[in-house]
Amino acid sequence: MTRRILRLLLGLLYSAAGVLHLALPAPFLKITPGWVPDAPLVIALTGLAELAGSVALVQGWSPALRRAAGWGLAAYALCVWPANVNHMLMDLARPDLGLGLAYHIPRMLAQPLLIWAALWSSEARWSRRGADRPA
Repeated sequence: MTRRILRLLLGLLYSAAGVLHLALPAPFLKITPGWVPDAPLVIALTGLAELAGSVALVQGWSPALRRAAGWGLAAYALCVWPANVNHMLMDLARPDLGLGLAYHIPRMLAQPLLIWAALWSSEARWSRRGADRPA
């Protein structure tokens, strides 16, 4: 039951984030590191990935699809971490410190938590010495 609740919460979170990435990309473009090619396209694709991942995570007909969504959303959270770091560095370089450490430190700490939550709630599995073990 706890996993199901967490899956639903993550589904809502990633659905909302996906809609925001598609409907209001400007804030995301501002924090995207300069080395990211074709940032508008990447932002749109991340929105679509969030929406697809959220649907696959909460659906009830395919445990394999749910586990794939867990791995995908965990990888996604890892891949967008540079944008969060970039946002923090940009903000803290401002004279007024932008949103400040009280915002950015929890956000940095939340990223590994999101990775874990996606894997645990989806019941993602990995093989170790030939045995499947729950994440």
